[in-house]
Amino acid sequence: MSFPRRQVLGFAASLLIGLAAATSQAQAQSKELVIFAAASLKNALDEAAASWVKESGKPAPKISYAASSALAKQLEQGAPADMFLSADLDWMDYVAGKKLIKPETRVSLLANRIALIAPSDSKATATLALGVDLAATLGAGRLAMANVDSVPAGKYGKAALEKLGGWDKVKDKVAQADNVRAALLLVSRGEAPLGIVYATDAAADPKVKVIATFPEDSHPPIIYPVAVTKDSANPDAAAFLTFLRGNGAKASFEKQGFTVLNKPASSS
Repeated sequence: MSFPRRQVLGFAASLLIGLAAATSQAQAQSKELVIFAAASLKNALDEAAASWVKESGKPAPKISYAASSALAKQLEQGAPADMFLSADLDWMDYVAGKKLIKPETRVSLLANRIALIAPSDSKATATLALGVDLAATLGAGRLAMANVDSVPAGKYGKAALEKLGGWDKVKDKVAQADNVRAALLLVSRGEAPLGIVYATDAAADPKVKVIATFPEDSHPPIIYPVAVTKDSANPDAAAFLTFLRGNGAKASFEKQGFTVLNKPASSS
């Protein structure tokens, strides 16, 4: 049996349209949630995301970790992401100023502390008080820090040392890293005798130890804001943000040493 050519072509076109629609629908359903997050959040956020996947049955989100400054610049350049978690208010303010987030979704989620660390077998000691001189403790070694001009952990560390009168004594002995986890690694590998990282980073690496914690009034409050990006159309973004603000993620954050704030931006 033969069919008219027009009928065959029509059937083929309908089949192609149907396949395209099905493919498009499958792609929409399988679109993964893309999150940009500060490097210091890795352990806690990985655990929280795994809990969300188990609880919701949703696909695992794709999380890109880097310095908040680098992630903010990537968003500005059009990199696709559904959510941004910054390690300070400044870089969230930056992307908000560029109208890259949905302001009504912004929340001050977490708080942290910065600490002076050394390799776990180190005998080094230090007191972080007015007049501190870390250069004497470092000797010929270097002080590992995240970039002090752009990365939040580095900026906090520099501000604290300036407040305590110790920056000028040590600024020429600083080994600057791209992000706080890279600074942590320098100390963990024994390549730097001291480093300044978040207390949560130190808790995540058994090869380092905290030898002193900076006074909270020596630097601006360390607050981690989160927001859904302006162009996100993924419904899972709102669901994951709700999860991060709830008890499901609280244990993961507190386990790593974060303080959960969960305050809307207007009250932070």
